[in-house]
Amino acid sequence: MSPFLDLPPLSAAEFAAIEDKVAALLHTEADVIVTQGEALLPLEAAIRGAAHPGSTALNIVTGPYGQTFGTWLRTCGANVVDLAVPFEGAVTAGQVAEALDANPDIDFVSLVHAEAATGNTNPVAEIGAVVREHGALLMLDAVASVAAEPLLTDAWGVDLCVIGGQKAMGGPAGVSAVSVSQRAWERIAANPAAPRRSYLSLLDWKERWTDAGRAVLPHAPAQLEMLALGACLDRIAADGLPAVIARHRAASAATRSGVRTLGTLSPYVHVDAHAAPVATTLRTPDGVDATALAARLDPALPVQPGGGALATTMLRVNHYGPEATLATVRACLSALAAATDADAAPALAAADAAWDAALA
Repeated sequence: MSPFLDLPPLSAAEFAAIEDKVAALLHTEADVIVTQGEALLPLEAAIRGAAHPGSTALNIVTGPYGQTFGTWLRTCGANVVDLAVPFEGAVTAGQVAEALDANPDIDFVSLVHAEAATGNTNPVAEIGAVVREHGALLMLDAVASVAAEPLLTDAWGVDLCVIGGQKAMGGPAGVSAVSVSQRAWERIAANPAAPRRSYLSLLDWKERWTDAGRAVLPHAPAQLEMLALGACLDRIAADGLPAVIARHRAASAATRSGVRTLGTLSPYVHVDAHAAPVATTLRTPDGVDATALAARLDPALPVQPGGGALATTMLRVNHYGPEATLATVRACLSALAAATDADAAPALAAADAAWDAALA
């Protein structure tokens, strides 16, 4: 008998119960569809369902995922207005409002809540208010923010909210989910270019699963990943979502305070309020290659160089899920101190103080 192979089939009722737990985590009454793949699946499905030739989309770019969304929107034939801001900060609701006012035909807005790759987070509540006032749909990539910071899908006017379990939730990467508002369903149903009979078809899931009473699964579920998703949702519920969010905030505050005290590296995101709780990105000094520096660290530590053009100048400390602990922060700071010939003791003391203050 293998615990990974010899399992009873996952029932439709169990699958539906996991969807309901996701809905509770997202604070939404909208339909939730758990998709059988990594979060890029529902992100692309949401864009290809809602965008179409002749539509106009505002694509907010605060990191690499925003760039990806722009590519998808253009391949759908949408007219795309990119609102790009420096990756070391956040976009503001005022900037979004200006873009909407300048382009009254915008009917779809794509936004990343937290960009783990660049370490920033965006003010979704304020942005959602101006998007709803304009009358556009709002799609939110909340993969890196869910369970690390507040996410009030309905209250913030988010029409399509996509999450994955592999970051702050501490769960699997092989399944993901999207909540779909009634306005979004109407938009997708009216789009003749929306995918059908496709793995990217949200309408197929709605018709064959949600609208059919969730009684018979339309496809064989990814059983291990679904069980892992249910387990991590149960763990979050047992710990209490506010406590899980508080740990991530404390890890971010401790890391940023420790790094500033260390003095050899600096936070890539300058303003604390713009920093994502899931990961702290660090700028290396001139002449210090981030990839080479990361290679000198214990590979078990959750530290990696930035991606793409940032690989030589940025380090990323991932403190999410089970790594959202003071022990992880201290281990990373100690390693960074040793690698940059800095004194770890003051940095560790600063991190301890910031952790305690964040949880007080």
